[in-house]
Amino acid sequence: MKPLILIFSPLTEAHRAQIAEQYQVLYAPNASSVEAQLAAAQPEVRAVLTNGPIGVQPQAIDAMPKLELICTLGVGYEKVAIEYARSRGIALANGAGTNSDCVADHAMAILLAAVRNVVQYDAAVRNGVWRDRIPWSPNVSGRRLGLLGLGDIGMKIARRAQAFDIEVGYHSRSPRTDVAYGYYSSAQALAHWCDFLVVATPGGAQTRHMVDAAVLDALGPQGFVVNISRGSVVDTAALDQALLENRIAGAALDVYESEPNPPAELVGLPNVVLTPHIAGWSPEAVQNSVNQFLRNAEGHFAGRGPVSPIVGSAAG
Repeated sequence: MKPLILIFSPLTEAHRAQIAEQYQVLYAPNASSVEAQLAAAQPEVRAVLTNGPIGVQPQAIDAMPKLELICTLGVGYEKVAIEYARSRGIALANGAGTNSDCVADHAMAILLAAVRNVVQYDAAVRNGVWRDRIPWSPNVSGRRLGLLGLGDIGMKIARRAQAFDIEVGYHSRSPRTDVAYGYYSSAQALAHWCDFLVVATPGGAQTRHMVDAAVLDALGPQGFVVNISRGSVVDTAALDQALLENRIAGAALDVYESEPNPPAELVGLPNVVLTPHIAGWSPEAVQNSVNQFLRNAEGHFAGRGPVSPIVGSAAG
């Protein structure tokens, strides 16, 4: 009999059908609460496919005594009970690398939109306003970009930035030995150095509100912050105040603390670009993620192990 897979992450009908060619499927999209996960759990479930913001809770794990594999569709796993799952002998895997190109593309897109004021320029043209009646926006090229996090996504953003003749620096838990980018020992030091602060660090408790009022003040009145990571990394209230008081120039956010609801404090501000946590979503990226899940599941059930196991304990 085909192993039973419980899917918490939203997927298209076509992708569910692809998985159903090899596995039995239970589908419970957006089961982010403990109650919803428990309602969907079945004793025969052997694998769970979820994502970082939804995760899988210990109570749901307990309700599935035959569970032996938990996968996340993307790279993040901040709401997966990692250590609890390991204590139960459950294998863990993620979608590392499957959507990093898409996220990096989107990071540059919203950075360009924010710095070059693309949204406001579009509105101006639609309202019959020509260029001599609106402020000019600064160059993106020739500036400094600071990456808060230099994993696979951060590295791809860095390469795209270099194509714009942008100097790159970064902060992470420890310096990398395989890059020539400047390393800064704290988020605040990085923000003080750069013009554009791009958040590409994992989510979770360890990075909550890493970008706070002090970091935004270090970024300064000509600086922009971009977040394609997790909404929890940026203190929304502090960002709102910094924007209102012109202590930074602008922001571009694909993620925010209130999602899926829009950030009420920010929606009315003209110097903010918002997108609906879609940086990692494209037909190509989601297909890559589904394919990787199938490779992870096939490797696990064949006894070889998943192809992209989660090896750390911190949120990804």
